[in-house]
Amino acid sequence: MMRNKCKVIFLNHHHNINCVHTLQTRCKNTKYHQAAVGSFTQEAPSVLNPYQCDGLLKSYLQRNIPKEHFQHISMDLQNFGETIKNEITEMGQKCEASPPTLKQYDAWGNRINQVETCNEWNQMKNISAREGLIAHGYTRQFGKYSRIYQFAKLFLFSPCSGMYACPLAMTDGAALVLERVLNSSEEKHSILLKAFKCLTSPNPDTFWTSGQWMTEKAGGSDVANATDTFAYKQDDKTYKLFGYKWFTSATDADMALTLARVVDRDGNSLSGTKGLSLFYLETRDEDKKLPSGLNGFQVERLKDKLGTRQLPTGELLLDGTVAHMVGDRSNGIRLISGMLTVTRIHNSVWSAASMRRLLLLSKDYATKRSAFGSLLNDHPLHMQTLARMEIESRAAFLVTFEVVRLLGLIEVKEGSEIDNDMLRLLTPLAKLYTAKQAIAVASEGLESFGGAGYLEDTGLPSFLRDAQVLSIWEGTTNVLSLDTLRAIAKSKGQVLNSFFQSVNIRLSSVTDSGNKNLKSSVAKTSIAAGDLRAFINQTSSTGHDSMFLAARDFSYSLFRIYAAVLMLEHASWCDASAGDVHAANMWCGQDLSPATTNLRSAAYTDKAKELNRELVYDSYPTL
Repeated sequence: MMRNKCKVIFLNHHHNINCVHTLQTRCKNTKYHQAAVGSFTQEAPSVLNPYQCDGLLKSYLQRNIPKEHFQHISMDLQNFGETIKNEITEMGQKCEASPPTLKQYDAWGNRINQVETCNEWNQMKNISAREGLIAHGYTRQFGKYSRIYQFAKLFLFSPCSGMYACPLAMTDGAALVLERVLNSSEEKHSILLKAFKCLTSPNPDTFWTSGQWMTEKAGGSDVANATDTFAYKQDDKTYKLFGYKWFTSATDADMALTLARVVDRDGNSLSGTKGLSLFYLETRDEDKKLPSGLNGFQVERLKDKLGTRQLPTGELLLDGTVAHMVGDRSNGIRLISGMLTVTRIHNSVWSAASMRRLLLLSKDYATKRSAFGSLLNDHPLHMQTLARMEIESRAAFLVTFEVVRLLGLIEVKEGSEIDNDMLRLLTPLAKLYTAKQAIAVASEGLESFGGAGYLEDTGLPSFLRDAQVLSIWEGTTNVLSLDTLRAIAKSKGQVLNSFFQSVNIRLSSVTDSGNKNLKSSVAKTSIAAGDLRAFINQTSSTGHDSMFLAARDFSYSLFRIYAAVLMLEHASWCDASAGDVHAANMWCGQDLSPATTNLRSAAYTDKAKELNRELVYDSYPTL
C-alpha cells in the first residue's frame, strides 16, 4: 500500500517536471522564462537632508533672525540635517522595530521592574544632549531667538527620532518649571538646582530626561478631581508618595514631576484644585533599598498602544516614593500651567514636523514612481493633492513657530502685553488644530504611496499610528477648545482684543507691501475676522451655552484666520517665492470662519443640542 502511494507521488512529480519543461520551452523568449516573479522593482523614496530640502524653514529663519545669528544657526542646522540623514533616521527605525519591554522579576523571584530599551533609544539621549536640543532653550546664546533655534532643531529631529522627542518635551517642560521656581525664590534649593542643571546639560554624561506623572485611573485632563495620590511629610522635610499613576510616558526617565495631595497630621487632605501640590522625584534610589533600585515604586506593566510603541509608557504603583515639594503647597496646578505651555508647543512642533517629513518622502517618491505612462509628479491631480498637503503643513509650521517666537520673547522679558495675550491664546489653538492636520495629512500621505503606504516594512504606517496621539496627549480637541474660552474669560476678553489688533496690524503690513497678488486674500481674511467679531457679539448676547457648543468651531476659526494672516505676511516678504503666494491664496480660499457659517445654520441653538443627542442615541437602549 505504501509502495503504491509512493509510486503515485513519483508519477505526479514526474508529470509536473514534464509540464514545467514544456512551459519553459513555450516561454523561453518571454520576460519571466527564468523566474517566478518579474524583474521590476520600485525605487524607494530617498532619505534626504530635511533642512536642505525645506525652503519654508530656511526662509522663515532668514526672515525672522538677524543675519549675524542666522549664518551660525543655518550652518548648524545643515550639519544636523546631515546627521539625521546619515545616522538618526536609521536609528529611529530601529527604535520602532525594537520597542521597550518590561522584565518584572529576576531568576530568583526578586521584583526588579527593569524597563529594557534598545541601544538606539539610549543613543538618542546622548545625541539630544550633544545637539543641545534642550540646552539651547536655556543657555539663550541668541537671546530672544534662542527658542526658535532650539525648536528648529527639534523640528528636524522629531519625526526621525524614534519618538525620543516625547521625553524631550517633558524634559523641557520640567526645566521651565524648575527654572521659574528657582528664579522666584530667595531660598537655596540645591536639589532642584541640581535637577535643572542636569535637564539642561549639553553633556551626555550628566544629561537627564524627565517624566510627567499626572494621569491616574479616574481620568486625564481633569487632574483636579482625578488625582488620588497622597503625600506624607517626613521628618527630613521630604515627602513619601502613595498612589497609582495610570499613564506615565518615558517610564525610563531619570526624574519626574507629579501631583499629589498633602495629608496633614490628622490624616486629612484637601479635595479639588486647592489640594494639589507639585513634587519632584528621582526615579532611582542610590541606596537601592529595593532590589529594583527604583525609588519606592513598581512598574506594573507597559502600555500596549496604537502608536508611539518606541516610547516606554507604564502604569506605576507609588509605595513610599521619596519626593520633594516644588514651590508652595497647594500651588500645583498653577505651576504645571507653564509646563503645559511648553509640552503643547512640542506637540505642535511634532505635528508640523511629521507633516513636513512625510510630505518630503511623498514628493521624492513622486519623482520615481510611474503610473499610466508618466511619473506621478507629471499627473496634475497628484500634484494638486500634494499641494493641499503642503498648505496644511505650511499653516501648521507658521502658527507653531509664531508661538515659539512669542515664548522666546517673553522668556527674556522683551514681550509686550499683546505678546503675552497671544501666547496664551495661540498655544492651545496651535496644539488642537495642528494635531488634526497631522492625522489628516498622515492618512493622505500614506495614500500617496498607494499600497506601499499600507505595508509596515516601508516604515510609512508609523506616521499615521503615531499621529493619532497628537490630538489626545496634553488635552483633546474639545478640552483645548474649552481652555481657549477659559483664557478669554479669565482675561475678560482682553486676549481677543489683542488677537484682532494683531490681525489688523499684520494685514495692514501685507497691504503696505504692495503685492497685488495677495489683495483678494487680504480682503477675504479681513471679512472673516469681521464675521468672527459679529459671531462673538451675537453668541455673547444669547448666553454661555451657545458659545460652549460652538467652542470647537470657534477655535478652528481663530486658528484659520491667524494662519491666513501669517501666510499672507510670509508671502509679502521681499524674498517670497511664487509658491509662498500661491500657498497663502489657497489657504484663504477655504471657509476661514466655520463658526460664523454654522451659526447661520442654527447649529448652536438649544434645539440643535437636543437633535444632536437624539441623532447620536437613535435606536439606542434606554439610558
